[in-house]
Amino acid sequence: MDADPRQYEQIKINEKDSHNIILSYLIHACYKDTVESLATSAGLEVSATRLEDMDKRRRILQLALEGNALEAITLTEKVSPELLQNNKDLHLDLLSLHFIELIRLEKCTEALEFAREKLAPFGKMPNYVEKIEDFMALLAYEEPDTSPMFHLLSPEYRQNVVDSLNRSILAMPSYSELERLIQQATVVRQCLSEELGKDVLSPFSLNDFLKS
Repeated sequence: MDADPRQYEQIKINEKDSHNIILSYLIHACYKDTVESLATSAGLEVSATRLEDMDKRRRILQLALEGNALEAITLTEKVSPELLQNNKDLHLDLLSLHFIELIRLEKCTEALEFAREKLAPFGKMPNYVEKIEDFMALLAYEEPDTSPMFHLLSPEYRQNVVDSLNRSILAMPSYSELERLIQQATVVRQCLSEELGKDVLSPFSLNDFLKS
């Protein structure tokens, strides 16, 4: 039987726990200056090594976001030599960012050569064939951004790859502690709304809650 969400209403949250949860999110998102400020004001300890690692990770993520995927790969291999060897999906996605950037810059010949050298080896593995075909399809259109594969050129695609890279470097769960708490709060509010009736609690909206 599922626990009654109302049993948590009287639980008091320790201020230090709250600070640590927020700190974990800030570290996850590479907000170094804010991490240092919060740590100082709340009396929390963040090691110099952790701050240095955050700087390295932020540099890698920024490079990938700016379209410099090959340099991001090089730095990733320095920070975690076995990461991309053990995560072929992530490696292919990062290589795809460079391929897509060449397409965006209309360097189709260079993109084709890159695909033959770096992407083709993945095509020998059955689980990557469809993905490779999607990437290569971009070469068939004069205006790739209006093609059926247009989503590969979107900022959202690049951001998703960068988020995956960030989580992999951190070896963290898919979401930070703060994000998990928000998810749980949303579910609890929805459960209460269903149990008590629509007239008692309106459907929960995170956007409305943040604006309140």
